[in-house]
Amino acid sequence: MHRPLLILAFVLASLGFASAAEMAKLPQPAPGQAVAIFAGGCFWCVESDFDHVPGVISTTSGYTGGKLANPTYEQVSAGGTGHAESVWVIYDPQKVSYAKLVDYFWHHIDPTVQDRQFCDYGHQYRTAIFARSDEEKKIAEESRKQVEAQLKVPVYTEIDKAGAFYPAEEYHQDFYVKNPTKYKFYRWNCGRDQRLEQIWGAHKGNS
Repeated sequence: MHRPLLILAFVLASLGFASAAEMAKLPQPAPGQAVAIFAGGCFWCVESDFDHVPGVISTTSGYTGGKLANPTYEQVSAGGTGHAESVWVIYDPQKVSYAKLVDYFWHHIDPTVQDRQFCDYGHQYRTAIFARSDEEKKIAEESRKQVEAQLKVPVYTEIDKAGAFYPAEEYHQDFYVKNPTKYKFYRWNCGRDQRLEQIWGAHKGNS
């Protein structure tokens, strides 16, 4: 490695930025478990919300929906990679169904806006359901129709075929647990729960 790059790597590491090789490995479901993938804006918030669901075993923040392999946070947040901030949800289908997770997802996002969520703007902050099977796609599409009928406005949430999922850097994982003060300030300042209450009433998101 050239000296300038070596120095840069050292500086980034000292600031808590992980290299691609140091990123968390993607957890895989055990026998009897399943995976669901959702994009709902800031993955810190989506991860926190799904961790409140009984039957959810683990959540991993990451990137999917684009073509760039092994993207970094800086690349995705700058836009142009096609990736969205997303969450890989491992769950127990005996305790919570995929349909229930999809319904929960709707009530924790703003599906009425395109290429943004709350204070975050850009295609990387779009809402999407990444289906891993034809059955999941069918469930998601039927659910979207119901939401659109309920809200009586266009729903911009995409339903796409799941592709490669890349875990985000380690400092993003469980951010709401590691940095509760920063996380709560960000979430409140972004207006996420305030907007969710406007859309869904009593079914607003968890913080």
